[in-house]
Amino acid sequence: MRAILDVILIILDLYVWIIIANVIFSWLFAFNVINASNQFVAMIGQALYNLTEPLLGRIRGFLPPLGGLDLSPIVLLLGIFLLQRVIVLYLYPNVF
Repeated sequence: MRAILDVILIILDLYVWIIIANVIFSWLFAFNVINASNQFVAMIGQALYNLTEPLLGRIRGFLPPLGGLDLSPIVLLLGIFLLQRVIVLYLYPNVF
């Protein structure tokens, strides 16, 4: 059972890095630092969007509009950090 919890923690860590990469990519795209017409860049952007948008879209539905400021990645990261702490502090010690 601890092995399953370890795998879940690793997956959550990887997803945190995917969210951070998506935020950085969106900033680079918004400020025209990267060329969106490049096929490789577009493929990376689409992959990041497909991996993060299902959860971020649901969070955006609950957050009020803040005039172009998107706080959904911060809310998602806080939720992931909370879930990791619950696993480490409450579930992991009680598993044999």
